[in-house]
Amino acid sequence: MSINKVILLGLVGKDPEVRYFDRESCVAHFSLATSEREVKLPDGTQLPERTEWHNIVAYQDTARFVEQWVRRGAMLYVEGKLRYRTYVDRGGVQRYVTEIVADRIRFFDDPRKNESSPRIPKGSEQ
Repeated sequence: MSINKVILLGLVGKDPEVRYFDRESCVAHFSLATSEREVKLPDGTQLPERTEWHNIVAYQDTARFVEQWVRRGAMLYVEGKLRYRTYVDRGGVQRYVTEIVADRIRFFDDPRKNESSPRIPKGSEQ
């Protein structure tokens, strides 16, 4: 038995990029920042705040949900799987990517704060 599950709560770093391959298939990519607070150890050592940036990818219905609702600055809860992959860039260099494949996304705030935009129904998630 094995488990591959990631749970993150953080802020969206930039608006998602969504690509459609045909009418049914699409993928969304965005970054999510998680931060650990500054900590003072018992011996007086000060550990600074640390922010980690995570690459989030979503497919199909979840990608369409991301495209419609997710914006820079939104606080999101993301559940998914950790995935590693490689690719060769245009310069022939092999690149390594670590990403979270999102299975579930839930808002912790309203990403569209101005009143002229439609409100997200309570409990909206994908």
